[in-house]
Amino acid sequence: MSTLPPLAGQVALITGASRGIGLAIARRLGEMGAQLAICGREAHALEHAREALRRAGYETLAVPADVTRRAEVDTLVKRTNEALGEIEMLVNNAGVGVFAPLHELREEDWDRVMDTNLKGVYLCSRAVAPQMIRRRRGHIINIASLAGKNAFAGGGVYCASKWGLLGLTRCLAEDLRGHGIRVSAICPGTVATEFSPHAGKDPQKMLQPEDVAHAVEMLLTQAPQSFISEVELRPTQKP
Repeated sequence: MSTLPPLAGQVALITGASRGIGLAIARRLGEMGAQLAICGREAHALEHAREALRRAGYETLAVPADVTRRAEVDTLVKRTNEALGEIEMLVNNAGVGVFAPLHELREEDWDRVMDTNLKGVYLCSRAVAPQMIRRRRGHIINIASLAGKNAFAGGGVYCASKWGLLGLTRCLAEDLRGHGIRVSAICPGTVATEFSPHAGKDPQKMLQPEDVAHAVEMLLTQAPQSFISEVELRPTQKP
């Protein structure tokens, strides 16, 4: 039996990986032997993440990029291909949230959430799909949310973006499954990160970024004949 790690030599691109869930996913894929490319909008935070991964033994390409801008996404994919090779795993993790009653929400906040959480996934997936189709294999994993299934006050634009992301994921999966490419969504509940305030909740009872990374690992190591299209992830105890 091979002693190589399960993702040895494979190239993984993780968006929104300068902190939190994205960084935990990058670390887990590094442990599994993947060659890592990470992106984020803040160059300083991204470099800090790259150094943390490097110290852990995972050489990493870090490319500052705003996933809402096509030219920056194209540059991100081009630099990854040139430095590491063609992308076999794309984890669309970049996301933002603004929480307010819809009648009080600013138009620019609506656009920012929708552009990041939906358009960014479209641009990144469109950029990598042709090389996956050519190789007849690949994984696209979208980090969605249980907010894409459950409504709550003040969550109008965030819920709408994640509801849309689940629809996009399912349609993209149908577009690509005939080419040997699996497209899946992970829907976590509340995760203990700096993403949004969690007033009154016990962070020790919340999901941790590593729990989402574990779900990504599960999807990437499933048997070749199976296709897990969606994972719902909840803490064992309500925080």
